[in-house]
Amino acid sequence: MIETIKIGRLRWLNLKAPTEEDFAFLENTYHFHALDIEDCRQTNQRSKIDEYDDYYFLILHFPVFDRDNRFIKTREVKIFWGEDYIITVGKSHWIVDTLFNEALEQEKRGEDFEIGTSDALLYLILEKIMNETLYLLRKVSLELELINRELFSGRPTLIIERLSITRKNIILLNTMFKPQLRVFKKFESGTVKGFADNMEDYWGNILDYYNKMWDMTEDYGELINGLSTTFDSLQANKTNEIMKILTLISSIILPLTFLTGLYGMNVLLPLQEDSKAFWIIIGVMVVLGVGMISYFRRRKWM
Repeated sequence: MIETIKIGRLRWLNLKAPTEEDFAFLENTYHFHALDIEDCRQTNQRSKIDEYDDYYFLILHFPVFDRDNRFIKTREVKIFWGEDYIITVGKSHWIVDTLFNEALEQEKRGEDFEIGTSDALLYLILEKIMNETLYLLRKVSLELELINRELFSGRPTLIIERLSITRKNIILLNTMFKPQLRVFKKFESGTVKGFADNMEDYWGNILDYYNKMWDMTEDYGELINGLSTTFDSLQANKTNEIMKILTLISSIILPLTFLTGLYGMNVLLPLQEDSKAFWIIIGVMVVLGVGMISYFRRRKWM
């Protein structure tokens, strides 16, 4: 189903679940390239902007959280951008649907939608999505701060889980944002001219948004690596301390075990006929144990 909003000469078409009839309508009415139509049929396409004489075709990717607000997922935004129209295709970012529904409600109420050109409408869509993406990145930052606070809490299982989830999210953000840098640089460089005048500052602002998002993602990647390294060092140090204590205990018990094992043999041994032999052996064992503990402390091994 094709939903349409008319804003003066400008039209915004939204195809949430396009059918083959809808694709045929786009191809026959707007004469879009067959390869662009094919890209709309597919998912998980690479980010790009195709330039033609009378329109542009954009495929962009932006992050959203899943229902549990834990794992980040990718949403494709596919847009045909012409002089007097914007066409959004497929299951897009929820911001696109929200903006379209708001504009639809305004049209029903007879209110003017304060957008005059397709360039301005595209800028509004991208700006809203990027603001929402910055909000999502701040949530990732809060998760990193929480991990940092709990690093010394003594709950390794919880920390490992959070580190793994956050690292997975940051890797996805990195692989999502990096290929799109060259796409957005085309706007500021003038390679993508658009259809309206005086849009250079706006496209520059979009690139500023994107550079900020990319810088934040890179910083978060370095931070999560640092937190992981610190956590691994803490766990390794804790394991070393445990092994040290166990080794010291084994070292103290070893001669005592040897002594008891020796006097457990069925052979003639000194003091075995003495009625006080048991207490003498216990005394020797106590002296050995205390002596070894004193030696270890003097050497600062415990």
